[in-house]
Amino acid sequence: MSARPQIVPGESAPGAPESPRRLRRVVGAVVADVTPLRLSAGYRRLWAGAMISSLGQQMTALAVAVEAYQLTGSNFSVGLVGLFFLGPLIFFGLVGGAIADSMDRRKLGLITSTGLSVMSLVLAVQAVLELRQVWLLYAVVAAQSAFFAVNSPTRAAMIPRLLPAEHLPAANALSMLSMTVSMTAGPLLAGLVIGVWDAQTVYIVDALGFGLALYAMWRLPSMPPVREGPAGRASVAEGFRYLRTRPNVRMTFMADIAAMAFGMPRALFPAVAAAWYGGDAKTVGLLAAAPAVGGFLGALFSGWLGRVRYQGRAVILSIVAWGLAIAAFGTTRWLWLGLLFLAVAGCADTISGVFRNTILQVATPDDMRGRLAGVFTVVVAGGPRLGDFGSGSIATLTSERVAVIGGGLACVVAVLALTARWRGFWRYDARNPTP
Repeated sequence: MSARPQIVPGESAPGAPESPRRLRRVVGAVVADVTPLRLSAGYRRLWAGAMISSLGQQMTALAVAVEAYQLTGSNFSVGLVGLFFLGPLIFFGLVGGAIADSMDRRKLGLITSTGLSVMSLVLAVQAVLELRQVWLLYAVVAAQSAFFAVNSPTRAAMIPRLLPAEHLPAANALSMLSMTVSMTAGPLLAGLVIGVWDAQTVYIVDALGFGLALYAMWRLPSMPPVREGPAGRASVAEGFRYLRTRPNVRMTFMADIAAMAFGMPRALFPAVAAAWYGGDAKTVGLLAAAPAVGGFLGALFSGWLGRVRYQGRAVILSIVAWGLAIAAFGTTRWLWLGLLFLAVAGCADTISGVFRNTILQVATPDDMRGRLAGVFTVVVAGGPRLGDFGSGSIATLTSERVAVIGGGLACVVAVLALTARWRGFWRYDARNPTP
């Protein structure tokens, strides 16, 4: 009587078809790598809390804009919401990173998450009481921005403490995935909730979301600073001195500024929707959503990113692809093709963001991660505002077509010029990270 063949766990039985196994290998190599979520309970909690709170923030942003317009009937007043958000973001983004390097990051995350939750409750209370004061909206938005500007670099600096370096590309891809989901689904959900109920319901949902994020933060382990030191002007200056002498880390910021300042046509979408496509507000919404959809797909099919060794050149090539896709968007008058080019641009931006964040986390010592994550927050949030101003100004002097095509090509020229100046970034090797 012959012995039964032994089956090794994870292998198919003898004679079993190879197709399912091959399909699983292909899917595992392409679809987003969720290993960080399985590997670290702390990262899993941090990721889930960030996704829930980000979704609530996107919903609240739309609700505040709608309420500001209802109170004033002025587009300028709605635009001021962005200004009140940007000012505190720049200041507290830099200072917040320094604070994150000088105290327990878990404790700081708890403080800022509590502050964000309280601000959402204040928005809900003022809506319930029908105070109808636009200045109160501006004040709360400014306070939210300050808490967010400290909370964001704190969270970013936590990730390398929770995961090994080889899993950071996958972790950053998952973070980009959650962000694009929030950016896409948040405004849609907010519009639905406001239409069925009202803005105060959105604020309450946001406060509950931050409550869940607060619980997730509370479950994290303590993360005291590696090196004790004062958090203040000297500490912020120390971060900039470090950045000045680390060309590869510095290039992650400069490359993103080149992409956003020259190649971001977001401010032109209303004019483009009407002039190029004969559309309305729905068309504007499609144009605004297309990069986020592309970014979502880029993050969803990011399983291959963890195997990229030369991450610097991946950043450069992604930004070149972004600029060329934006320029191509400026050449077409077919809406479906324009949306496709914008989606390609969003996908390229996501890939660039994954590697820029990974380089920043791996090549930077832990006692500098908070400060440089603060700079990253300011650059990521402030760059598109520079792009809005630049594209709007150029379109006013010339035309929307010149602004979009010229901006995309200028982005390509700028990032190639930066690469020519600091050639070491092209050779940046993930196996031998050099800041």
